[in-house]
Order: sequence, then C-alpha cells, then structure tokens
Amino acid sequence: MAESAVGAVLFDVDGVLIDTADAHGRVWRAWARLRGLDPEEVWEATQGRRRTDILRLLAPQLDPAGEHLVLDRLMAAEEPGFRAFDGAAALLRSLPPHLWAVVTSSRAHPTAARLARTGLPVPGVRICAEDVSEGKPSPEGYLTAAARLAVDPARCVVVEAGLAAGCTVYAVASTHRPAELARAHVCFPSLSEAGRALTAVHRSRLDDGC
Repeated sequence: MAESAVGAVLFDVDGVLIDTADAHGRVWRAWARLRGLDPEEVWEATQGRRRTDILRLLAPQLDPAGEHLVLDRLMAAEEPGFRAFDGAAALLRSLPPHLWAVVTSSRAHPTAARLARTGLPVPGVRICAEDVSEGKPSPEGYLTAAARLAVDPARCVVVEAGLAAGCTVYAVASTHRPAELARAHVCFPSLSEAGRALTAVHRSRLDDGC
C-alpha cells in the first residue's frame, strides 16, 4: 500500500506499545507448573492467542472461570512492572484520535487500565478479546477496528509483532526475531523507528483526512 493511501493506524498492545513479554512468560510458565504442564510448550502456545482460546486448547478439562482467577492473581503481581516502550506515548498523541485504535488479545478492562497506568492515551476504539468471535491470527479484530473507524482495511497500517491479513503491516521486532516477520511489508527493530515512519505518513496525509 502506498503511503498516500494510509487512512488509519491499528496497534497491537502487548509487546508493541507496552513491554509485557517477560511478564506474560512468567505468568504462563507459573500457571503451567501449577497444572503439571510443560512451561515452554505452554508459553509457545500462548503467542498471540486470547486467554480463553489458550485455556480451551491446553486445559479443556479445567473450569475456565477458576483458571481465569488463578491467572488474574498471577498477572496482578506483574502489573506494577509494566512500562510503555520508548516513544509510544508521543507517537499515539501525534495521531488524530479518530484515526487510530488498538487491537489486542487481552480483555477490555485490563487493556484500558494498562494503557492508562503506563501513561498512554486510551483510544475510543479498542477491540479486545470480548469483541471478536475469533482471536488472532484471525484478522477479525483488525477488520472490526477498521469498520468502527469507518476506514477501508486496505487503507490501514497495522503495527504489531505478528501479521494481519488485508492491511499493510509494520512489524516491530520486540517479541519476535526479524526473520520471523519476513512476511510483513516493513520490519522495524523498535517502536520508535516504526513511529518515525508513521509520523512522516501522518504529516503528509492523515492531517488531510485521507
């Protein structure tokens, strides 16, 4: 997609705007040990998935409500250590509020609270785990965000650590190796560098409402 066609920017949250990868790794590995599962296999299976889908995949015999409570307690201990990536706040504030959104596998309340706690603006359009029938890697979340912003998905740039169908993807190698992101349209080593590219696009087109 040409830069002149950019209409909106859709951000993943964990591992892109907020540095949570190590904490999520500790939480899921701790949960795996509690349930007698292989911690590394569990961690690998969690990548990009909603918690509900992870539990259904790895522990279908367990009560999901009870497992959510266990995971909530483990995550609560990690929350104070979460920090936004360098440049995240400035980047988000540089974009028109009606032309960006977040799309995440996390649930709605923790997402809003985490954005606010780390000093990031909370956008009006947030597509979270409860808002889609299929979690990532399905493109449903990004398509839903584009619809709520009233922008054609083909005119959206997605900033994430993985890939999303139908949009131009700016991958950030924060939780994945660059070689794993080869299918992205552009791969940046950091959010700051991706932000500079997005800011250039914003200055040339987003202010014109394109």
